[in-house]
Amino acid sequence: MTQPTPNRRERLLTAALDAAGRGWHVFPLRSGDKRPALHGEGACVRTGDCADGHLKWEQRASTSPGRIRYCWEFYPANIGIATGPSGLVVVDLDMPKSVKGNEGTPCGVTTFHALCERAGQEVPATYRTRTASGGQHLYFTAPPGVRLTNTAGRLGDLIDTRAWGGYVVGAGSTTPAGHYTVIDPAPVAPLPDWLCALLTPRQVSRALTAAPTPHRGSAYATAALRAETANVANAGEGVRNWTLLRAARALGRFVASGDLDRGEVQEALKGGGLAAGLLERECTPVITSALNWSITHNQGKAS
Repeated sequence: MTQPTPNRRERLLTAALDAAGRGWHVFPLRSGDKRPALHGEGACVRTGDCADGHLKWEQRASTSPGRIRYCWEFYPANIGIATGPSGLVVVDLDMPKSVKGNEGTPCGVTTFHALCERAGQEVPATYRTRTASGGQHLYFTAPPGVRLTNTAGRLGDLIDTRAWGGYVVGAGSTTPAGHYTVIDPAPVAPLPDWLCALLTPRQVSRALTAAPTPHRGSAYATAALRAETANVANAGEGVRNWTLLRAARALGRFVASGDLDRGEVQEALKGGGLAAGLLERECTPVITSALNWSITHNQGKAS
């Protein structure tokens, strides 16, 4: 087995120090992997940094050159960048999985460009990296006074974001799938206002989040109905129809199994769509079509 060379370790150390020099809080990932190299809570012995209680990777991420040199002195760790403490919001544009049925699925880059076009905005120019899978990470500075968290699919299919509670793999890192490299070294731009608006959770009324309570739904089905209804209500402009479609398809399997009543699901999702700013005539055909598709595809599983 080939042992890591000092040059590889030194390159990763240099990349980690460069990221910290930008004010980004870094922590080590497993060599050749995307998972944190730090111990988990179950293995914590409550010493050192954890003397007063276990600290997770977000809390232990650092900009200290001394700490970074210590972490990378003997170990060729990949580089994790804790986005929240770093004051970053990173838009992750992913690639579709190479599985049957995904042929022709647009990648996250294509979907993001379409989102910008629909919003009447230019694709933002900012610091950008290519991921190991061939996707892209767009780095933005977080808006002041707004604490954004991670999202999955809120902006569109194969588009995730990382902020508080999240991290990204930094440039210079390598996995079996490939390398993380800088493709645009431009200064990190502020998160555009229109993107911030799409990513900021809306305050949904208590009436919406507390209801509905299905007459015959299981606890799991009821929780799913409430969660999907809230997801629809919180969806931003540009992804509302897609979120509604995905929610209806997700809930259709509970209708097929008899855990939820179709009429209750339709009313709940329509309420979520109206809260998000859609019109009733926009909601109804999407919900009907998605439920029909989901029920048809899940009937065999429910029997």
